[in-house]
Amino acid sequence: MTFRARIAVSAAAAVALTVALASVLVYVVAREQVRAPVDDALEEHAAEISRHPLGVFEAPGGSFLAVRPEFGEARGYVQLVRSDGEVIVPPRQDLQLPVDDDVLAVAGDGSSAFWKDVDVDGTALRVFTFAYGPNTAVQVARPLTEANRSLERIGLFLLLITAAGVVIAAGLGLVVARAALSPVKKLTETAERVTETGDLSERIDVSGRDELSRLAASFNTMLAALEESTRAQRQLVADASHELRTPLTSVRTNIEVLASDRALPAGERSRLLTDVVEQLGEMTTLIAELIELARAEQQTAEREDIRLDLLVAEAVERARRHRPAVVYSTDLEESIVHGVPATIERAVTNLLDNAAKWSPPGAEVEVAVRDGRVAVRDHGPGIPDEDLPYVFDRFYRARTARGMPGSGLGLAIVRQVAEAHGAEITAESAEGGGTRMVLDLGVAVGSAS
Repeated sequence: MTFRARIAVSAAAAVALTVALASVLVYVVAREQVRAPVDDALEEHAAEISRHPLGVFEAPGGSFLAVRPEFGEARGYVQLVRSDGEVIVPPRQDLQLPVDDDVLAVAGDGSSAFWKDVDVDGTALRVFTFAYGPNTAVQVARPLTEANRSLERIGLFLLLITAAGVVIAAGLGLVVARAALSPVKKLTETAERVTETGDLSERIDVSGRDELSRLAASFNTMLAALEESTRAQRQLVADASHELRTPLTSVRTNIEVLASDRALPAGERSRLLTDVVEQLGEMTTLIAELIELARAEQQTAEREDIRLDLLVAEAVERARRHRPAVVYSTDLEESIVHGVPATIERAVTNLLDNAAKWSPPGAEVEVAVRDGRVAVRDHGPGIPDEDLPYVFDRFYRARTARGMPGSGLGLAIVRQVAEAHGAEITAESAEGGGTRMVLDLGVAVGSAS
C-alpha cells in the first residue's frame, strides 16, 4: 500500500470512527426524545388513576375493571394486580400484561414504581407499574410500535450518513494526501533524476515554511554540498594533471637520458641528477598544496575563539627559523577572532612565506595584527599593477615570478581560507616599494584584558 493510500485509509477510518460515535450519540438522544411522549402519557394515566379510584364490577365471565374508555383502547392498556397474583383487566382488553416478582413486590409492600419494556404476542409495550392501595398495584402500558418504527428510520438514516461520510472522507483523504505529498513527490523525482543522470545541479523549488518545505530545503543544501564536493574533486584532478604534466615530462626525459647508454660528461650527469631531485621536490610541494586546497574546501572543523596575535606570533617564530636571512618585525595587538585555528595559521604562514620569497637577504618583513586584521608587508620588487587582481588565483604566476620556485597555490590557499571565514584578502603596492597583503577576518569579537 502506498503512503498516499495509507493516509487516505487513515483519514477514512478516523472519520468513520467519529461519525459512528456521533451516530450512536444521536441515536441515543433520538431514542429518548421519541419515547419521552410515551412515558409522559403513561405517567398522566397513572396520575389520573390515582385521582379517580378504579372500580371493580362483576360480570358474566369474572371480575372486570371499570375504567375510562381511553384506558382500554388499542393505544393503551391497564390492569390491576393483587398481591396474591390475581389480575383484573377492563372488559374489552384482550391482552394481559406479564406479572413477575417485581410487580408482586409493588403490590405487596408498596415498592417503588418502575418502567419496563416487554413483548406480548409480538407487540412491544412500554409498561409503568406503581402501587395502588393496600396489596394492590396497577400497570399501565402503551405500544412502542410507532416509536420503534421511527427509531428504525433514524437508525437507517444514520447508517447511510456514516457510510457516505466514510466514502467522502476517503475521497478527500486522497485529495489532501496528493496535495500534502506533492513536495515529497518532487523530492523523489529529483532524487531519481540525480541518480539516473548524475547531475547534482538539480534543485527543488521551495515555498512555505512547513516541515516538507524544510525537508526540500535540506535536500537542496545536501545536493549543493555534494555538487561542491564533486567540483572540488574534479578541480583537484584537473589541477594535478595540468601542473604535474610538465615536471613529470621533464623528470622522465632526464631519467631516460641518465639511463641511456650515451656517455655523458661528469658535470652534465651531475646537473641532470640535481634537476631530477629539484623537480621531484617541486612535485612533492605541489601535491601537498593541492591536497591542502582540497582539504580546506571540505573543512568541517569546529570554530572557536582564537587569540589572533598569539597565533601570528607563533607563525613568525617558525618563519624566523626557516628563513634566517629574513628579518621579521612585528606589531601585534591583542585580538580575538572566531574561526578554525589550523586553517587561519596556514593562511598566515603562506603570507609570511610569500613575503620572505620576495625579500632580498637582510630585508625586513613587517607583520602587524590589529582589530582582527593581519597585515604582512615585504620590501621586495613589488607586484605589477596588472598582476595584482590575479595573484590569489590558482596557479597564477606573474611574469617576474615564473623563473622562481613555487606552485602558484600558496596565495590561492590564503584566499580560500578567507572565503571560508567570510573574510577578505587584499594585495596592494606598498609605499616605498614592496607589497602589502592584508587578511581581514572582520572586527575582533573581543580583546584580551
